[in-house]
Amino acid sequence: MRESQVKRKTKETDIEIKVTLDGQGKTNIDTGIGFFDHMLTALSVHSGISMDIKVKGDLHVDGHHTVEDTGIVLGKALFEALGDKSGITRYGSAFIPMDESLAFCSLDISNRPFLVFQGSFTNAMIGGYDACLTEEFFRAFAFNAGITLHVNIMYGSNDHHKCEAAFKAVAHALKTAVTPLSEGKTLSTKGVL
Repeated sequence: MRESQVKRKTKETDIEIKVTLDGQGKTNIDTGIGFFDHMLTALSVHSGISMDIKVKGDLHVDGHHTVEDTGIVLGKALFEALGDKSGITRYGSAFIPMDESLAFCSLDISNRPFLVFQGSFTNAMIGGYDACLTEEFFRAFAFNAGITLHVNIMYGSNDHHKCEAAFKAVAHALKTAVTPLSEGKTLSTKGVL
């Protein structure tokens, strides 16, 4: 079974995450930030990757360490669950509309981490979530998972919709990319990822 459990404790956060790639998107998520829980739930449900995420962070400071460190640990868990990455589809892309908003994601599970994030938010906060941390989360996730990740919030007027469209676009691209190939071969001219 393709799964992993990663724990990370610092002076700022205490995080434990378990992912099951073929777990049908079952969730048990508590970060202490309601809207962030909502986004991680969308990521899990729409990718089909079951996620058990428990986070205790220094929210008395702000949400930055909680969100970024969750991205780090989730990325590490995905990296471990994929093993040597042989036999996966590797690439995935998705456009996701949410009412007036549209987001696009394209990714490559390549062991060459990179993030291109395009998009802006009108308001500083979405509920108790700092909107600017969306890019920080995806950067931490991509670099620790070994993913080349492009996220583009193309347009929209409602920040909730824009952010959720982005998370769901990543989820659908990820769902495609982690799908096993019927041949079981590594999709690379080098023979390894």
